[in-house]
Amino acid sequence: MKLCIQQPAYWPWLGFIDRVARCDVAILLDHVALEHNTRTQFTNRNKVRTADGWTWLTVPVRARDERGAVPIERVEIADDGRWRRKHLATLRQSYGGARGWGRHAEWIESLYAHEWSTLAPLVEATTRRLLDAFEVGTPLVRSSALASRTHKSQLVLDLCLELGADCYLSGPFGRDYLDRAAFERAGVRIEFHDYAHPEYEQLHAGFHSHMSALDLALTHPDRARAILGARMGEALAA
Repeated sequence: MKLCIQQPAYWPWLGFIDRVARCDVAILLDHVALEHNTRTQFTNRNKVRTADGWTWLTVPVRARDERGAVPIERVEIADDGRWRRKHLATLRQSYGGARGWGRHAEWIESLYAHEWSTLAPLVEATTRRLLDAFEVGTPLVRSSALASRTHKSQLVLDLCLELGADCYLSGPFGRDYLDRAAFERAGVRIEFHDYAHPEYEQLHAGFHSHMSALDLALTHPDRARAILGARMGEALAA
């Protein structure tokens, strides 16, 4: 069984969707604190195309309490309603003319009509919607529902063993910290997912890479899955 582990992401990008699509099960790492590394911090934000280039959609959160950082599963949204109105207005303005807008508009509007109190359910809702849009049926499991509570490489290995995986599909940063010898001793093979981002016609002039996967789902609704994996042969490395 092949497994991947990723921190939850708000309207995740294509590489997130592609990695999940290649696995038998995907773990949303929600029992750890919110990532604040600007290279990887997408749990409460992501990018979308606009007529002027791209912009962030950021959900305001309270990621700390009196005891310090809180796990993602308990992060509260600092909700006064303005971010929901802003995100919906941005998506309408940016994608209202896209071929797939009508297919998703009612769901998107209902998403932002809801008064979300915590981040995790919102993020999971956007992720599941995109997985459906890309016809990806891989089951999602929250790490908060599992027993493993070690750290870094050992946590990854323990989660693999807890679910009975014999192959772990890692992101490229895994090369920097995974203890490959420990995985080998445990009988878990490691593969690295180096996603080759496809270039496609966006709704607005020019191409901007690494947007939310919502961009492709809305602009090419009937070809989204094919475009997602257009360079599948280049994506995996030992």
